[in-house]
Order: sequence, then C-alpha cells, then structure tokens
Amino acid sequence: MSPRRWLLAAACFVCVQLVRAGEKTLVLLDDHSIAYTHSIFFNSLKDRGFDLEFATADHSSLVLVKYGEYIYKHLVIFSPSVTEFGGKLNTKAILKFVDDGGNVLIAAGPSIDEPLRKLATQCGIEFDETKTNVIDHVNYDVAGTGQHTRVVIDPDNVIKSIPIAGKPLSAPLLYSGIGLVVDPANSLATTIVHGSPSTYSYYHDEKITVYPHAVGKTTGLVAAVQARNNARVVFTGSLDLFSDKFLTAAVESAASGSKRFEKSGNEDFVRALSSWVFHHSGVLRYSNVSHHIVGESESPQFYTVEDDVIFSLHIEEKVGGVWQPFAGDDVQLEFHRIDPFVRLPLIPNNGDFSLRFTLPDVYGVFRFQVDYRSLGYTFLYSASQVPVRPKRHTQYERFIVSAYPYYTGAFSMMVGVVLFSAAFIFHSDPVAKKSKDE
Repeated sequence: MSPRRWLLAAACFVCVQLVRAGEKTLVLLDDHSIAYTHSIFFNSLKDRGFDLEFATADHSSLVLVKYGEYIYKHLVIFSPSVTEFGGKLNTKAILKFVDDGGNVLIAAGPSIDEPLRKLATQCGIEFDETKTNVIDHVNYDVAGTGQHTRVVIDPDNVIKSIPIAGKPLSAPLLYSGIGLVVDPANSLATTIVHGSPSTYSYYHDEKITVYPHAVGKTTGLVAAVQARNNARVVFTGSLDLFSDKFLTAAVESAASGSKRFEKSGNEDFVRALSSWVFHHSGVLRYSNVSHHIVGESESPQFYTVEDDVIFSLHIEEKVGGVWQPFAGDDVQLEFHRIDPFVRLPLIPNNGDFSLRFTLPDVYGVFRFQVDYRSLGYTFLYSASQVPVRPKRHTQYERFIVSAYPYYTGAFSMMVGVVLFSAAFIFHSDPVAKKSKDE
C-alpha cells in the first residue's frame, strides 16, 4: 500500500473511532444473559453506530465520570431487580448525568426495586407496586398464559409522533410487565404508549380488593421525559418489550374480530424509540440567522418604528442520524419586548424560514425570537436583540391625516380673526344728523 493510501486509511479509521467514541453507551443488566435474549435490539444499536459496553448493574467498578469528563454519552438500564447500583453509580449520579445532557433508556418489570422506582419518581413517573402486572382480559395474546398478562397493544394506543414512534405501526405491540402513571402536572413528561379501556394494573394472582393503581387508558406502558436541556429519559415497565421473543413473535388478540399478525410491531417501535431517546431523530438545530431592512442586506445598528424588515433562519432536523432540512410548517417568529408585539408564522422553503413584516409603532429594546416547542422535537430557541427608536422629526409626513381636524380648526380660526379684524377696522357706526332746532 502506498504511503498516501495508508494515510487515507488511517485518517478514516481515526474518524470512525471518534464517531464511535461519541456514541459510547453503557448498558447495565441484571445478568449477562439479557445480552443474548435481547440480541436483536442490541445489534440494531451497534449497526447504528453505538459503541455498547455491557456490565451488571451492581458491578463494583461502575463509574460515569473520569477525570472530570463523562465516559459515556448514553445509558441503558435493563436491570429491573437491581437493589443497589455498584461503584460510584447511584440515583443522584444518574440524575446529574441527565442534567448534564446524557440520555437514558430504562426498562423495568414486575420485580422493580427501589433504585429505579426512585429514579422514575424524580422524573414525574410512578411505577405500580412490585409484583404487579398489566392485565387485560379482552386484549390479551392467545399464545400467552391464562393470566392475561401478555397484552396486545393496538397501534392506536401509541403516540402519534413520527420522531418518537416512527411511522404508524402495521402490527400491534406485545407487552408484558408493570404499569406506570405520568404526573399530569409535569409538562416535560409524556405518555408514549398507554393501555386499552379494558387494561388495568394489579397483582395477577390476587383478587381485586382495592382500586388498582392504573385503569384503562391511564395505564401507562411507555413514558418519556425531555428535560429543558433536551436530555431524554424513557421509562417502560416491560423488559420483554425489547426481547428477541417479543420482537419476532406472532400476535393475535383474543378480542373478537381480531386477526393474526405473523410478526409484532415491537421491532419497528423499539428501533424508532431508541433512535429518539439517543438523539438520532427529533433533534433540531438552526443557523444563518439574519434580519435587515427591506432592500438592504446587512443588519443595521438600530431600527426605526414602522420599518419594513425581513427575518430569516435555516433549520435542520436529524433523521436517522443524518441532518436534513426541517419540513415543519408551524414555526413562529415573535417580535418581543416584554410581551410579543408581533407573532407571525415563518414561511418554510426547504429548511429556510423567512418572514417580511412591518415593525410596530412602538420604540424600545426588542428581540427577534423563535421559541419552537413541538412534540417529539428538541426545544429550539433563537433570540436576537435589537433597539427600535422613534422617527426623527424629518421622517414624519408634512401633513398627518389624523391631524386634519386640528388643521381645519387652526385655519378656520385664522380666517375668522381676519374677517373680524376687517369688519372691526372698516366698519363704523352712522353719524346721527342734527335737527334744525339744535
């Protein structure tokens, strides 16, 4: 091999290693057998460029930070029954990891213990009691046991968001695990998959004596939290959701009128879900922000009230790990002081968003502000501060239409004074004639 080709191959190798290092992911398991029973899912992650490092959740050498830097970009926790994380890993360290921008995928189960339950609570998600199951006596899989805990989830129960769940599923999901509930007061948490009206969460081998923790569509199966720093955390109560058995299994609901599907929709769903939580989809970025007066190309030091201006920026979306122009049509621009004085939709054109509008007749310090928040996408915020001054005295019109009544009053007064003065000066009273007797 020539030196030139050798250098080129070495450069390519280094670039690949850098990319792989940027996607380094720690996978925590109850035991290493899960790496084999869930091999299809883990292999799909590897095919998408994730560098997986497997370890048991209670291993004594676990650490996320070394020399002040995070070793991993993502974290997968497939260890429902862990009673205590090993090494320097704990709930506080995982929350700090999220606060610093890390992404976490967590799969629990009926054997869930305190660490995962506490972690979920901190994110506004509450799992049901240990040893409970999601049960559905109508929509259960005919291949399951008589306990009806192998539940068939209709595609309509999956969130309608392409970035999160991908395209609409062509087959139902299989689910076997514990239920969860999302705190409605948490605006950052979202239910991704919920149960059917006949679903509930309870102990499968006990008679119901108290109202279940979750009933019907309030029974959460998969939930997610997107933090304000755009870090993502996904919780699910089913480790089997990602298993080879469920990814390749045929599905047939016991509900009347249901048909058989040769393969469940689990594989498509977990692939889309993992791409979303690990920032391979649903990620937005902007560039080329500009604003200027119509007819000019450079941004001025200040604007004048009622100027005609043009604002534009370019927005890209990451889809499958590749950046491409964003195709959304609901991005808005606000011309903002304390409150928005102007709020108008930006016009899209292959990722370029622009708008021409007239500044309000109000002066002060304003911002061209784009604050885009849409389900499934990272938060997009852009703000450019500009001063807006009043018009100079030479910039006003000679005659203002709204002042016409005052002009009329002034001129009518002048005309009246002239007429009165003329009448006063040139008018005299007639002199009375004296009589002969006088």
